[in-house]
Amino acid sequence: MDKIAVIDYGMGNLHSVMKGLQYEKVPAVLTDNPATIRKCRGIILPGVGAFSDAMVEIGKRKLQGVLTEEVNKGKPILGICLGMQLLFTYSLEFGKHKGLGFVPGKVVRFNRKMKVPHIGWNNAEIVNKKSRIFKGIKNGQYFYFVHSYYCVPSDKKAILTKTKYGNTIFTSAVEYGNVFGFQFHPEKSSEKAMVVYKNFYDICKGSSKN
Repeated sequence: MDKIAVIDYGMGNLHSVMKGLQYEKVPAVLTDNPATIRKCRGIILPGVGAFSDAMVEIGKRKLQGVLTEEVNKGKPILGICLGMQLLFTYSLEFGKHKGLGFVPGKVVRFNRKMKVPHIGWNNAEIVNKKSRIFKGIKNGQYFYFVHSYYCVPSDKKAILTKTKYGNTIFTSAVEYGNVFGFQFHPEKSSEKAMVVYKNFYDICKGSSKN
């Protein structure tokens, strides 16, 4: 199936993501069906809300198995906001909770003295300038953020972009093999920013593992 599977697990900005994909003329289907996910070229995992709640919903729909299976085969996956955090080993949001484990590392809260959530426009410094998913995106591009927690990859090579908020420089995007994640919301950012969706689709089409 020449489409991207946008995972519907009952949490997240699903319709705005779908509209962003539509704007970039990326064919996509909103689904929680394992058979459909297997047929698609790539996967987008959106998310807004609490980490533990999201993992519970993913478990209820028996999605963790098919996501792990497809990612291990080499199928590209892109996590957005909470979706990016779910790609990591674990989160320290209201306790310690296991994630999907596709990117080694943890999810931590901003310093208690800082104003949270980090909400609004901020720029991203591109660390991996060879990444195809940022093709056509200028260094320092502004994106829209809404989050109180951020990801800390164990492998620094996974860091795609960095962003500064207060006195903290955090990882705002990752690329780890066929696994991608954005802490920001491309669909809530500028038209120039949404080109990352088309870039992701091009990566999916070029993957020999689909």
